Amino acid sequence: MAVGKDDVEIIKPRTDKRQYRRLVLKNSLHVLLISDPDADKCAASMNVSVGAFCDPVGLEGLAHFLEHMLFYASEKYPVEDSYLKYISEHGGMANAFTSSEHTNYYFDVNPDSFEEALDRFAQFFIKPLMSADATMREIKAVDSENQKNLLSDVWRLNQLWKHLSSEDHPYHKFSTGNWETLEVRPRAKGLDTRHELIKFYNEHYSSNLMHLVVYSKESVDKIQGLVENKFRDIRNTDRNRFRFPGQPCTSEHLQILVRAVPIRQGHKLRIGWPITPSIHHYKEAPGRYISHLIGHESEGSLFFILKTLGWATSLAADEGDWTLDYSFFEVTVDLTDSGHEHMQDVVGLLFKYINLLQQSGASKWIFDELSTVCEVTFHYQDKVPPIDYVVTVAANMETYPPQDWLVGESLPSNFNPEIIQMTLKELSPKTVRIFWESKQFEGKTEMVEPWYGTAYSVENINESIIQDWILSAPKENLHLPAPNVFVPTDLSLKDTQEAKFPVLLRKSSYSTLWYKPDTMFSTPKAFVNIYFNCPHASSSPESEVLTDIFTQLLHDYLNEYAYYAQVAGLYYGINHTEGGFEVTVVGYNHKLRILLETIFQKIAQFKVQPDRFSVIKEMVTKEYHNNKFLQPYQLAMYYCSLILQDQTWPWTEELEVLPHLEAEDLAKFVPMMLSRTFLECYIAGNIESNEAGSIIQYIEDVFFKGSNPICQPLFPSQHLTNRVVKLEKGKNYVYSNQGLNPSDENSCLVHYIQVHRDDFLMNVALQLLNLIAKQPAFHQLRTVEQLGYITALRRRNDFGIHGVQFIIQSSVKGPKYIDLRVESFLQMFESKLYEMTSDQFKNNVNALIDMKLEKHKNLNEESGFYWREISDGTLKFDRREAEVAALRQLTQQELIDFFNENIKAGAPRKKTLSVRVYGRLHAPEWKEETSESAEPHIVHIDDIFSFRRSQPLYGSFKGGFVQMKL
Repeated sequence: MAVGKDDVEIIKPRTDKRQYRRLVLKNSLHVLLISDPDADKCAASMNVSVGAFCDPVGLEGLAHFLEHMLFYASEKYPVEDSYLKYISEHGGMANAFTSSEHTNYYFDVNPDSFEEALDRFAQFFIKPLMSADATMREIKAVDSENQKNLLSDVWRLNQLWKHLSSEDHPYHKFSTGNWETLEVRPRAKGLDTRHELIKFYNEHYSSNLMHLVVYSKESVDKIQGLVENKFRDIRNTDRNRFRFPGQPCTSEHLQILVRAVPIRQGHKLRIGWPITPSIHHYKEAPGRYISHLIGHESEGSLFFILKTLGWATSLAADEGDWTLDYSFFEVTVDLTDSGHEHMQDVVGLLFKYINLLQQSGASKWIFDELSTVCEVTFHYQDKVPPIDYVVTVAANMETYPPQDWLVGESLPSNFNPEIIQMTLKELSPKTVRIFWESKQFEGKTEMVEPWYGTAYSVENINESIIQDWILSAPKENLHLPAPNVFVPTDLSLKDTQEAKFPVLLRKSSYSTLWYKPDTMFSTPKAFVNIYFNCPHASSSPESEVLTDIFTQLLHDYLNEYAYYAQVAGLYYGINHTEGGFEVTVVGYNHKLRILLETIFQKIAQFKVQPDRFSVIKEMVTKEYHNNKFLQPYQLAMYYCSLILQDQTWPWTEELEVLPHLEAEDLAKFVPMMLSRTFLECYIAGNIESNEAGSIIQYIEDVFFKGSNPICQPLFPSQHLTNRVVKLEKGKNYVYSNQGLNPSDENSCLVHYIQVHRDDFLMNVALQLLNLIAKQPAFHQLRTVEQLGYITALRRRNDFGIHGVQFIIQSSVKGPKYIDLRVESFLQMFESKLYEMTSDQFKNNVNALIDMKLEKHKNLNEESGFYWREISDGTLKFDRREAEVAALRQLTQQELIDFFNENIKAGAPRKKTLSVRVYGRLHAPEWKEETSESAEPHIVHIDDIFSFRRSQPLYGSFKGGFVQMKL
């Protein structure tokens, strides 16, 4: 029974129709119930106030390891992995994460399976089983997870930041865990890791340290009965929440300049200060106010000056790691080569801007404007999937009073200049930590961080050195931002006609416009997508690179103006795509047209500024070079796409042409690229049909009209099509290559099975097989065989050509061996498929139907679904309804026949492509494989482009739009 329930009103968005109830169970478990009659997924999240800071000395990663182990089994449900199997088979997903001070477990599932799923979930915290065999296997999984992070700069530099803190503070610890910390070292000390794990669970996991959020379509009364019944047996040992007062950094860790060697190319500055946690003043929001100004990108801002000087390509300011006891305010700057040479000036300018903020004092109008934007954002926030919502709210429950559980720190409302000034004073040269990353420090450092092997050196810098940097920094006109003209004031909803699907509102030889008014979400927002289909944009590696630079330069030119729109909740993107580029604007519709017209004027009047071209070229060159450091699974998926998708260029060729491209090349290229184009347009949301038509008319007038138009319509022969290689039936294709990073021990296999061209009945058969096989594949290949942390079975869709792919990254076994294990799994799965009862078949069909009938949560999600249909050319806007109808007709025998024909190991019509990337540990196997004589049923792909040219292609769904009938 619940013993506590109060009348505190939980603040919620004005548009939120859900019901909330707070209660405290007899065992002191704090619970928030959420009733949403419109929900088509139910979800729960348990936030436990126990994290990596609680790890015993010498058992680093134990809290994270426990998070893994709780998924295995419980006394009530002893079959290993049955929890994940149940969730997966009933349309859901489950996961967890461990942070410094808490661990969060969460899942979602179809509504009719929620009660049992919740019961299985509750057993994590009542009577979990942690068998010796499972313990040993999962230590290997944790080690594999750590292996994938070892060459990631984010993980490496984060640990270095923590490493340079007091050894007496838990912040200093390594929190992921690996084979060494969870097996080798404990064993050497005579410790049994499983015994320590159980002891840790019993000592730390107590119901009074837990916060639960349950989201269901049932009434709050019914959810309450469910929760009381399922969670009342969690033990309450009345533990105190783990607290470690004080800042992690002593004086020796402040006033330091750390030079560190990253894996990837590029230079970065991370400048941080220990500050009073803003969470103690979350209504006054000093951290948000200061980060808003230091991170601003408008004219006169720190970033604007650094960008104008050619020294920086991005800047971010925010409160980073924080707890109730400590916090860091951090400014991160991505430097150009020139900026790297002027590091002291960059730091000097940052302190000049901080001095400006201190001297000008906190500004009420800036705080009020920020408060207004935050209020609009909160009250008109998009609905998100329940699984995301419960995780956020469960974390908030630990930190905020009940009335602010939904709000968190998102509604600053109390202007207090003294508190803002107090935080500004903490951004002092006396307490600064400067971390400077660059490959140029290679061979010039003396120390190595022990967990990730990052090379670094430390230099002490006193206040007078920083003052010298401030004095010698350029005399630039730093100033505060202007009032934001993009803050929306008209949030009214338009009176639009009902439309279930997008309609073709207009078409011409210049464009097509698909339009869908919002009749679902009732928010004052719109979504506009304009795709410039330009044949010249992708005709060669050079044109691909020039188009890429063009889109990035446009962003660069627009930035100081459009940043105001972004702050006010109006976002834009200009992205390079397969056959041209795409302009997307999403957000509040009130002032969307102003931003949209500015973007298109900038495209129409595009001029190359040589200094900015040089900066963007340098940045793009580094991005291409850094492809060498992709994770092996990312590289394998890239090769798979390169093999399958016609008219795509390898990044290696693009990198080869980059050094030779100059500003004049782009100046000549852009007019030619735009000279022939066709616009595919989609407009949706709180916007009337005449407004939508008027926007497209405006764009056509800018580009296609006048005495000397920028663009001409495409010829019928020029309409670009997305073609996909059609693999031959009964053939196994194999492409093998070495990983590009010689330091990476991981290998990867992508085992792709190509099945069919878009067809409703075949689609649902493939989706159903994927749903049934996904969890058994994960269990067998990852949990039992421990091939690697990254193990997944996923569907793949290349422009309407459907298949499935196994993705397995491993440092334990090579790709050829893993390929055999995938085939072995398919043989094992075959028998499970034959043994499936008719009831099990029906349950799986119903689970997939429920997933398909899940409503879009917000305008962006809905627009993404419909835009995919438009961009692929399939135009099946009723896809979900049609596929549900096909599912209802599908028989169990038809599913088995489909499997036997297309997926089964050795099926005569099966079409398989295995992409094998060999890491350092398995390089000798790659050499063996390349020297072996080919087996009769295997076709080795030696040259991707020779292979691609020799293969037939599937027909494209894209046609010439001029022929379309209204």
